[in-house]
Amino acid sequence: MRADRLLSIVLLLQVHHQMTSRDLAARLEVSERTIHRDMEALSGAGIPIVAARGLGGGWSLLGEYRTTLTGLTEAEIQSLFVTKPTKLLADLHLEKAADGAQLKLLASLPSAFRQGAERARQRIHIDVSGWSKREEAVPFLPILQEALWLERKLLIEYERGENCETVERLLNPLGLVAKGSVWYLVASIDETVRSYRVSRITHAEILNEPALIPSDFNLANYWEQSSSTFKSSVPNYLATFWVSPAVWSRLRFAGRFARVNETDETDARGWKKVHVGFDVEEMACEYAVSFGPNLEVVEPPSLREKVVAMTKATLEFYGSV
Repeated sequence: MRADRLLSIVLLLQVHHQMTSRDLAARLEVSERTIHRDMEALSGAGIPIVAARGLGGGWSLLGEYRTTLTGLTEAEIQSLFVTKPTKLLADLHLEKAADGAQLKLLASLPSAFRQGAERARQRIHIDVSGWSKREEAVPFLPILQEALWLERKLLIEYERGENCETVERLLNPLGLVAKGSVWYLVASIDETVRSYRVSRITHAEILNEPALIPSDFNLANYWEQSSSTFKSSVPNYLATFWVSPAVWSRLRFAGRFARVNETDETDARGWKKVHVGFDVEEMACEYAVSFGPNLEVVEPPSLREKVVAMTKATLEFYGSV
């Protein structure tokens, strides 16, 4: 175990150039006294460890003491440092092993490749818990990725809202997030960080102007907070319908607060299955009744019963007038 810790110390110093005993102790989960003993052991083994005392001091390696990783292209190296799905690694008890492997790779890289590797780790985040399984076309994804690497501003045209209104936005790209099979561009505009669904970008252009990137921005933290906010706003009542082609174009406009999620599933009639979210059951019932015989409730069964009851009550009302 101590041999692993000694190797980790050397690799940490290669990556960070200089670290204090406190920082090393916190990173390796040992005491500062243990770090001091480890430094004596490394020095005795011929590793050129030097100490700078006083404010701004710390431990470092003398000169260019390091190993290099050869045989990989820059693109291959960047692919190794894309953020891994940490939850899955934690489920397999491999999160610490993954951190150690990434540290060893980063420490052994030639300095010319290290910046690109760090950029890939900070700018690409993978979230494997997708909203849906539907594949989307993302023709402008390579341009967005290039803008991230170059740290240049982006000018995009974006289809916004349910009516797909096209708007133009000048952005500072901060990262890309894969949510299942759906890609999102995270970017700042007017000092506000927002997420843009890549499949809705109809044009993208890299500008010859440096992007403004906050030094304290953390892509993974932003996405986690953004996802939590989104989940809290998800409608409380979900319904599934079969919808006639005659009213497809009206689905998204019939209910102001209805959230429509179309599927690729159709039946023998050519009707499409859709999932729609509502705040309350009463809104779902009114929505379904408004389409008459062009919409069939699939589930929940209780909603189907209420739609039938409301329709009968309407017929009885007009029959008695």
